[in-house]
Amino acid sequence: MTEPRKNNIIAIASGKGGVGKTWLAVTLAHLFARSGRHALLFDGDIGLANVDVQLGLTPQRDLSGVISGRHTLKEAITQYSDGGFDIIAGRSGSASLALLPPEKLHAVGGSLLELQKNYDFVIIDLGAGIEHHVQYLAALAGRCIVVVTDEPTSLTDAYAFIKIALTNKPAPEFSIVVNQASTQKEGEGTYHALNKACVNFLNLSPPLLGIIRRDNKVKDSIRSQKSLLIKAPHSTAATDVAVLSIKLMQG
Repeated sequence: MTEPRKNNIIAIASGKGGVGKTWLAVTLAHLFARSGRHALLFDGDIGLANVDVQLGLTPQRDLSGVISGRHTLKEAITQYSDGGFDIIAGRSGSASLALLPPEKLHAVGGSLLELQKNYDFVIIDLGAGIEHHVQYLAALAGRCIVVVTDEPTSLTDAYAFIKIALTNKPAPEFSIVVNQASTQKEGEGTYHALNKACVNFLNLSPPLLGIIRRDNKVKDSIRSQKSLLIKAPHSTAATDVAVLSIKLMQG
């Protein structure tokens, strides 16, 4: 890791797939845009890319084209006009970033650091797992939000992600978001379980950024390929993420 981290870059991580990481990244980008911030959402999971799928977009250019040299990262920007923010899409089924030689991965990272100068916030939707390319992209960010649920595998994988990400110098600032919590109390219990492991074994206590309660409107919005703020702007989950976005915008 050679590039300096940038405080306006936020990485969304999980360690484990299926916890709502991409949905959270999309919703945060939309909330930033609604608050007048210029936001870019970068889909860092090229092999299983689904930001464009969740929003019903068919970008003409994407990250796989950048990697192959057909166009630049800036040329791959697609505007999500319904949400007022920009997207750099991956492509599902294309070669994974994990297979990229380091020089190509670092070239993408360098281009992203150039692009961030034009935005108030850049959100990186990281791939699941702890592989090198995931850690590299996480290290570009000043803040890394780790998304967890109450599933034991989610907690262990999140802990593993944080443990390895701490080896990056400098490491990003970590914070935790508990998703799909039945109640506020249950969400706090999930956070405390992860925090206890981090304190005991990593000498780190990542703060709780927020709890997002389980809400069927989220699945409805994903099925309809629309942002939750368009499909159900006053839903429980939308309200909970709005609280997170305010905290992030306040620094």
